[in-house]
Amino acid sequence: MTNLNSRLAERLKQIRAERGWSLQQLAEASGISRSTLSRVENAEVSPTAETLGALSTCYRMTISQLLAPIEAPFAPLVRKDEQSQWQDADNGFSRRVVSPPSGGLSAEVVRCDLDPHQDISYAAPSLPGHEHHLLMLSGRLTVNTSGEEYLLEAGDCLRYQLYGPSRFRTGSDAASYLIVLV
Repeated sequence: MTNLNSRLAERLKQIRAERGWSLQQLAEASGISRSTLSRVENAEVSPTAETLGALSTCYRMTISQLLAPIEAPFAPLVRKDEQSQWQDADNGFSRRVVSPPSGGLSAEVVRCDLDPHQDISYAAPSLPGHEHHLLMLSGRLTVNTSGEEYLLEAGDCLRYQLYGPSRFRTGSDAASYLIVLV
């Protein structure tokens, strides 16, 4: 496991401990098996995008808030090779925080790349009502949010607030997009 995965495992264990939750309580609240949570917290496996989404929902934190303490401190400029990147190889998904990380600032830009023929679902938002602006850079992506389905192509921008489940699907082409979180 990489050093980033080890720090993420420790961070997730710390958040659970701060809340006084057992692995079983977290498993029941998140819908993730106790054994998977244990393996993630022991850095035996890297969490998937869906696992991080479920944990962020339970903890009422954005995924970036989960990841921020394990990333480098805030600087006004962050070069591409210094941007924090997380990958879910099982789902062909990568997430790179483009904007310099800072807990004190309200907006954040995240670049996402999703391989062809992928389907990632989140049961609930980490922060209900959180505003998103999704800008397609390349490929095609089907996004389902609030019961509405949108097919996005390069140059399209979808603005939405999350209150319920969401789903991101690719067809025969990979998709690259930016999400601005406000």
